[in-house]
Amino acid sequence: MNFEWWLTIRYLCAKKDKFLSIINFVAIAGIAIGVLALIIVIGVMTGFDHDLREKIVGANAHIFVEKESGLKNYQQLDQRLKNLPGILATTPYIHGNVFLEAGSRAASLILRGVEPSTEGAVTRINSYLAHGKVADLKDNGVIIGSQMAAFYGYKPGDTVTIIAPASGVAGEGWRYQFKVAGIFTSGMYDYDMNLILVDLHRAQEIFHIGPGAVTGIGLKLKNPDTAPQVKKEVYDLIGFSFLVRTWMETNANFFAALALEKFAMFIILTLIVLVASFNIISTLIVTVTSKVKDIGILKSIGASRASIHRIFTWQGLAIGAMGTFWGFIGGVGITLLLKKYQFIKLPQDIYYIDHLPVVIQASDVGLIVGAAMLITYAATVYPALKAANLEPVEALRYE
Repeated sequence: MNFEWWLTIRYLCAKKDKFLSIINFVAIAGIAIGVLALIIVIGVMTGFDHDLREKIVGANAHIFVEKESGLKNYQQLDQRLKNLPGILATTPYIHGNVFLEAGSRAASLILRGVEPSTEGAVTRINSYLAHGKVADLKDNGVIIGSQMAAFYGYKPGDTVTIIAPASGVAGEGWRYQFKVAGIFTSGMYDYDMNLILVDLHRAQEIFHIGPGAVTGIGLKLKNPDTAPQVKKEVYDLIGFSFLVRTWMETNANFFAALALEKFAMFIILTLIVLVASFNIISTLIVTVTSKVKDIGILKSIGASRASIHRIFTWQGLAIGAMGTFWGFIGGVGITLLLKKYQFIKLPQDIYYIDHLPVVIQASDVGLIVGAAMLITYAATVYPALKAANLEPVEALRYE
């Protein structure tokens, strides 16, 4: 061990100087608290992001292929799409707006006509169903969301009245009677309150689009993150007369808002580490002031400015490293406990889940640790330069 490291450790421990030991501890604790808070908050926000992403992707296809005039004789197109690499399954659908008639009340809904035999292969509707199954969507069966069922008091077997557009015919529209065949819970309020599923053939009758036509075809991918690349391949295969949308584009504003909020929280909480770095500055300044005699003696016996600069730079970095280490241990430990035991509960009538979701990403933790060490290094610059530029004559003048 060279003398620079030896002096760095000696100044850092400072057992004889209780005041210096205390401010060293405060500086380490400040960095640790900042890093801990950053890891926990970013982990929770990443958890919300992943949880919402899973729910949105689970309730919808990864890619939607549509045409303004509808897809007529869609079976041939469906077969061509299935042969593309990266596509696991396809399913046709019909999408449209209808009204729900419940006594004296009426509400606008989204009706989705699905093919019972293939819908479960593209979406996670089967895992969302609390009652019934997709195969029950025959004739007049309908699957509704749990929020809608709770709001209107529907139970399996109850009758639901739907008012559909009259397709140019004068009047209030066509009324259709359905029986509740199933109730699903996706975890997304908009879907659970406003989405209903019926058999594809019944949807063709409701919207008067003919037995061989659909609104679009939904595609499920092996990897949802490859949706932009697969979209290009779909366009190369079928041409640009079709409208192809990915799940990312459909929810672009939502995910952009989440990303912006996560970035804002990172910046705000990084200020905690920045404030804590001022403790490092004050610690080093106090150390330099109290060790003026030592610095003067070191320089008088041949120590270079670079050596003095390294001693105090390493001391500041050691404080930052210890604070970052304990913040890392505490932050990761608490997030793992939150993930395993879920001891912080959320009110389900306000949030879509009953606990804090937590996801720890190596990239996020690495960015936090890197930012903390960078701020720590910046805090050492002035005190280390001040010590390095101290002249031996000035340091020993009053000794």
